[in-house]
Amino acid sequence: FGGAYAVLAYVGQQAVELYGWLTPDDMLKGLGLAETTLGPLVLVLVFVGYLGGAASMPGLAHAGGLLGGLIAAFFTFVPCFLWIFAGAPHMERLRHLSWLTASLAAVTATVVGVIANLAVWFGLNVLFGELGNTRLGPLEIPTIDPGQFDWAAAAIAVTSGIALLRYKVNLLIVLASCGLVGALVSATL
Repeated sequence: FGGAYAVLAYVGQQAVELYGWLTPDDMLKGLGLAETTLGPLVLVLVFVGYLGGAASMPGLAHAGGLLGGLIAAFFTFVPCFLWIFAGAPHMERLRHLSWLTASLAAVTATVVGVIANLAVWFGLNVLFGELGNTRLGPLEIPTIDPGQFDWAAAAIAVTSGIALLRYKVNLLIVLASCGLVGALVSATL
């Protein structure tokens, strides 16, 4: 439920924080690559699977990476197709069940929260680089170092938001411009 953005919050948390297969920067680069190329966004899972497989087999990193990527691709797509083929004949009958509609509304609200969590996680990692964690009971709160604030990334984000929302500039032009400015900023640092 929730598509790629809901899955990426979980994958980012597990692959970066729990297993250490990749850094937050690697996860951001994978997401950026998936966002700017053709195809579904969940292909970033193949990237994560590749890096996880490579990390799991240090002596055979490339073979481990290929195996990890193939496993990630298989388990990303095959279960979805099976659910679609199994459920499609019953959809019209299920649409009118009030308890199912209410359950799906609750799931939708949860997914919005998961996607908001992903946006905050990616935003903090872009704007502040490395994050710390503070435990507050059952919660883990990210902590930031204000001295690491990336003014260039913030300026690019705000400028692109204004261009898209206020001036309705074509998305491809904004993406290309932001990529070019980001590359120039990175090259000068």
